[in-house]
Amino acid sequence: MDLTTLALFIPACFALNMAPGPNNLLSLNNASRYGLRTACLAGAGRLLAFAGMIVLAAMGLAVVLHTSEYLFLLVKVLGAGYLFYIAWQLWRSPVGEAAQVGARGVGTLRLARQEFLVAAGNPKAILIFTAFLPQFVSVTSATPVAEQFAVLGAMFLVLEWLAIAIYGWLGAYMQRWFNQPAPRRLFNRVSASLLGLAGFGLLAARRA
Repeated sequence: MDLTTLALFIPACFALNMAPGPNNLLSLNNASRYGLRTACLAGAGRLLAFAGMIVLAAMGLAVVLHTSEYLFLLVKVLGAGYLFYIAWQLWRSPVGEAAQVGARGVGTLRLARQEFLVAAGNPKAILIFTAFLPQFVSVTSATPVAEQFAVLGAMFLVLEWLAIAIYGWLGAYMQRWFNQPAPRRLFNRVSASLLGLAGFGLLAARRA
């Protein structure tokens, strides 16, 4: 893979990684509640979902999702429903001392599962891998296509982890401002509202 391709791929890819969306909002919120380390570890759930999508795209199985209206509809309805569930839980989340005690008891595995389900419930994500990554694969290169796809996919995951760390750092930095119940409640409800809007946006998404 030549340097010109990488010079085009890395900025375009990182722009996708940094785009505000449900998973990045989760990293921001998790870090503001549980700390940077926990948010970054929980992001492994998202990376696992995206890695699976990259494999599916490389195998051509994403074409099934792209061509099946009913499968696409099922995935996006389930994904939107889960976003609405998280938004409702966040809206009703306790604040104050009780919330701090509860936060210490939250398992990283549960947060990672949440990240995984949010990522896996977005059918547009796998279509991004189908439409975006192949643009940087050269069929005339001496390097096999599968190997090029694997390298691009690995780079996408590294950049995605960097985006998780950046959003997590922002959330951890904001943590000091949300130690009081009123600011924490406001932040939770703004986050819940944005997740709810993301759910509606997912329901409105089309395959094209």
